[in-house]
Amino acid sequence: MMTRSEQLFARAQAVIPGGVNSPVRAFGSIGMGPRFIASAKGSHMTDADGNDYIDFVGSWGPMILGHAHPAVEAAVAEAAREGLSFGAATEREVEMAELLCRIVPSVEMVRMVNSGTEAVMSAIRAARGFTGRDKIVKFDGCYHGHSDCLLVQAGSGVMTAGVPDSAGVPAGCTKDTLTAPYNCLPAVEALFAANPGEIAAVIVEPVAANMGVVLPEAGFLAGLRRLCDDHGALLIFDEVITGFRLALGGAQEFYGVRPDLSTFGKIIGGGMPVGAYGGRRDVMSVVAPLGAVYQAGTLSGNPVAMAAGLAQLRLLADHPQWYRQLSEAGDRFFGEMQALVREAGRPWQVNHVGSLGSLFCTGEPVRDYASAKTADTARFAAWARHCFAHGIYVAPSQFEAMFLSVAHTDGELDRTLSVLRDYLRTA
Repeated sequence: MMTRSEQLFARAQAVIPGGVNSPVRAFGSIGMGPRFIASAKGSHMTDADGNDYIDFVGSWGPMILGHAHPAVEAAVAEAAREGLSFGAATEREVEMAELLCRIVPSVEMVRMVNSGTEAVMSAIRAARGFTGRDKIVKFDGCYHGHSDCLLVQAGSGVMTAGVPDSAGVPAGCTKDTLTAPYNCLPAVEALFAANPGEIAAVIVEPVAANMGVVLPEAGFLAGLRRLCDDHGALLIFDEVITGFRLALGGAQEFYGVRPDLSTFGKIIGGGMPVGAYGGRRDVMSVVAPLGAVYQAGTLSGNPVAMAAGLAQLRLLADHPQWYRQLSEAGDRFFGEMQALVREAGRPWQVNHVGSLGSLFCTGEPVRDYASAKTADTARFAAWARHCFAHGIYVAPSQFEAMFLSVAHTDGELDRTLSVLRDYLRTA
């Protein structure tokens, strides 16, 4: 007899491409069918069959307080009673903009949008409009959403989808997109030398989290800042994953490097569909209606999403100790994970910073896209299937991240480590 998730997947495949609305949800790269989620609370999710999981995906990062936090739920309910969408300015979006400008070091002006993809697309346009240049530099394995010009050497689901980039993207859309290996400053220097006065911006995930978690090596981010300054280009930090997670002010606060523009995603909305881009006042002043760079959206600054995000970010701002607790929990959890695989004689790598981490099934240190791709995806798939069978919800791809939340308890982390220990004994 089919499970409820299997029934839903069969129905979905008839009316949704691949049966899912985002490719990684298909679970194809780990050789199993997707779990259809019915509800979530705290650090747990429950699927349509009533199976309970400790969740280490957290809607891909924004659930830093855990699912359905009471303060966020109350804020959403209050806002929803007033109306779901107006297509007009509201007080909450002003409050959100003021809050972001206060807590993010580089942000002097900010524009709300509806997703991380839209935020990055808009930031790139603003950078080109401000500099009068067309070319951008991105890094192999860094994923910045699915806009045409950025689907070049992208990470995330593209790495396990069987296609290197995407069909349907005209060559002309990517002709001004230059790529370099992550953590390789000489390659970026070479691109500037080969394209003098033509590069508008360098965009980077300050911690790469879409080829698995790959940390910036010492001097890498500061080196990008220097190169952009030397060549009159803008530096864009894609903080869709790291924003408000590594620190209240994001990776730029954590690493002490200030970009010219930053992009943010769903964490601003407490997990609801939302994004933002912001940065230097002079750069953001090119955006319409103040300047000539056009960008608009009926749902931008949606009042319900703003209410959710304000509730979450204000709680984080009021409880700075949570970042210390998350960092300590991450150090312990990912550190013990690394110790377990070493004790079992596996050369696998565990990369982590703060509450963000990945287990790579490879013996090679993972520092860029090329080394990430040495991972044994079949080994990871076996580990992921073991997790799901034992009530642990991990990312269904080798090239995604694990996320801790303040809702995870020591007991839940210990239980997860025990599941890994058992897997290593039997695999």
